[in-house]
Amino acid sequence: MHPIIAGGLLIGGLCASWIFTTGFTGLYKEPAMTSLFVPIVMTLEIAALIWALRKTAAMGRSYSGQVVAGTLMAMIGSIIIFAASIIFTTVLYPHSFAEVNEMSREVMRKAGQSEEQIRAAIDAAAPGQTPVMSALFGVIGAMMTGIIASAIIAIWVRARNDHPAAARN
Repeated sequence: MHPIIAGGLLIGGLCASWIFTTGFTGLYKEPAMTSLFVPIVMTLEIAALIWALRKTAAMGRSYSGQVVAGTLMAMIGSIIIFAASIIFTTVLYPHSFAEVNEMSREVMRKAGQSEEQIRAAIDAAAPGQTPVMSALFGVIGAMMTGIIASAIIAIWVRARNDHPAAARN
């Protein structure tokens, strides 16, 4: 399988696995875990990018070719992430937004916020709490991580002029 496709499938598979793991374990309702969700997803994506960009570098890709490859991987992964998020919020956990809001209310109460402040915060978050918006946030995050991380990773992981595959191209 081509490394770009494999990398994209790996990104999507790892991130989807983490999405579903948070559901199966109930971690999406835990205050401490909600702040770790994005860093864990980013770490999974970056690890997959490093693995796959090493493969594309061995094929002789230049710096810009590596950035394009990583971006394509993120696009492929984003399709899977979008689907996983939709399945999570519509099929498996259709009440997840209400459960997260209840957890948020409890955290804000414990922090001493007034009911008016809590209501305002929950209302402000409401437009993003739809299955499609949540999935789009996942796509945007994966794409941004993929582009930025690829640009950084490609500095170290790229074809050298003396690499045998690069010499053939």
